[in-house]
Amino acid sequence: MHYCKTFFNYNRRLSEVATIGKLHLGGHYPIRVQSMANTDTNNLEESVSQAERIMCAGGELVRFTTQGVREAKSLAQIAQTLRAKGLQVPLVADVHFNPAVAEEAAAHIEKVRINPGNFVAGHDGDYSDLEYLQEIEKIRARLQPLIQICKTNGTALRIGVNHGSLAPRIVNRYGDTPAGLAASCLEFVRLCHESNFHNIVLSIKASNTLVMVQAVRLLVAQMNEQGLQCPLHLGVTEAGNGEEGRIKSAVGIGTLLADGIGDTIRVSLSEEPEMEIPVGRQLVDYISLRQNHVPIEAIAAPHFNPFNYHRRNSHTVKQIGGMQPPVVITTSNEELFPTPDIYWDSENDNRNYQFCTLSYSKLNAAVLEELEANPNYVILLQSEHVNPVGEMRAFFHTLLRHNITNAVILCRTYNENNLEALQLKAAADLGALLLDGFGDGILITNNNTKISAQDINSTAFAILQASRVRMSRTEYIACPSCGRTLFDLQSTLNRVKAETSHLKNLKIAVMGCIVNGPGEMADADYGYVGAGKGKVSLYRGMECIEKNIPEELAVSKLLELIHTDGRDS
Repeated sequence: MHYCKTFFNYNRRLSEVATIGKLHLGGHYPIRVQSMANTDTNNLEESVSQAERIMCAGGELVRFTTQGVREAKSLAQIAQTLRAKGLQVPLVADVHFNPAVAEEAAAHIEKVRINPGNFVAGHDGDYSDLEYLQEIEKIRARLQPLIQICKTNGTALRIGVNHGSLAPRIVNRYGDTPAGLAASCLEFVRLCHESNFHNIVLSIKASNTLVMVQAVRLLVAQMNEQGLQCPLHLGVTEAGNGEEGRIKSAVGIGTLLADGIGDTIRVSLSEEPEMEIPVGRQLVDYISLRQNHVPIEAIAAPHFNPFNYHRRNSHTVKQIGGMQPPVVITTSNEELFPTPDIYWDSENDNRNYQFCTLSYSKLNAAVLEELEANPNYVILLQSEHVNPVGEMRAFFHTLLRHNITNAVILCRTYNENNLEALQLKAAADLGALLLDGFGDGILITNNNTKISAQDINSTAFAILQASRVRMSRTEYIACPSCGRTLFDLQSTLNRVKAETSHLKNLKIAVMGCIVNGPGEMADADYGYVGAGKGKVSLYRGMECIEKNIPEELAVSKLLELIHTDGRDS
């Protein structure tokens, strides 16, 4: 199966065009950047104001939480108010659980998002083949009215699968896997096409960047086999805020954009929605520079599998390579935190390691022969190509084809005076390679002194963590706030971070409501989930430990739980 034309050259996937109001998405149109409001959809004034801020920031679509029919009708009023002001950016209704709400919204606005995982209720436990087909028939019957309304009103439909809310039937058949995510999405595509409805957009999202990337790649590969070209929406759910949210999003979204995949993106930050737009725009603009680049001539390793993570086998040299976690190397001599694994001085680089600096263009037969004869050489891999991901991939595939196992450090040099820009570019470049199983460490340098060595060091460790190859700090799985959120997400997340950020090797989920909470925090150690207005439930893994705790007591109760489990040291 193939999800892209080549691993090495940037070629944007050509999809069908979806029409969303006056906006065209997919095909040769630009990659669209969007956001989601976090207001109560029934609050007309606040919702209109926030939509205006998102639009002013450059947002090309604005999505709203739509829990019930009342919210769907409120969304119609929001649309009318914005249109009266001359603002034509399309609105999207975000619907879970209730098909009737989707039908109401589809009659009023330009696009509706539904979640296959909860569109029709299933049951827990095993499914026979007959029961499996019977549930598909229930979905078909329930989906038809919505499709007809969309066709009548020219409304687009987004089929949005979330890792956190896969249908029990899909989990029973496929497990909690990328294959299940892709299958869930394609079921709904087939049902839409049966009714000759093609104005659809697909998305598969997860808080785990590796799962998200593998699932989308698998979806595209299966669509290619079936002759489907549906446009795709990209996003990493529950990415968090600040450095963590930006880097995690750039790793997942950036990897797929580098593959040429994606027609619209949303960077989901636990911040004000308008803050997401410039982050997404920077990421799209950076990857788009690769269009029409000088071709990279390379041959793919025959046994490389982009749908199943396997870290490349490498020779162990002290603390680099083999089964050891990827290292962080710095050229700074400052005292940094977390502590880098290696302080590297180019003038004295042979004291502990035999480093050799290489790029793909230098990888000829003589060099390959020398590397094979000297497995203790540690390669500092660099690229000056406008498509560094493609050129570095070409280097690794060449090593794989020749069974050369030297450890490789991914090296990237930037010239940024803005930390956010450095974070996004480095995460998109290095994360794409790490998710492919390439790299035994990273070395990031920046020619502009406006970004401190400490910030560069922190960025390096955050990229390794976001790429799921090394944990060095507490990880926060935090949803972006929306109209369903049952507490002030930003202040709550910051409070939880302030009390727990000193802990190591913990994953803590802060989720505003129950929609995707338990699922997206499946691999979290602890969960802090909105259970009602001003109420919080605490989880240990997937087990609810205490329900409906008053919000003002919830953080201290979380700390007590962590202490009781002996994980606060």
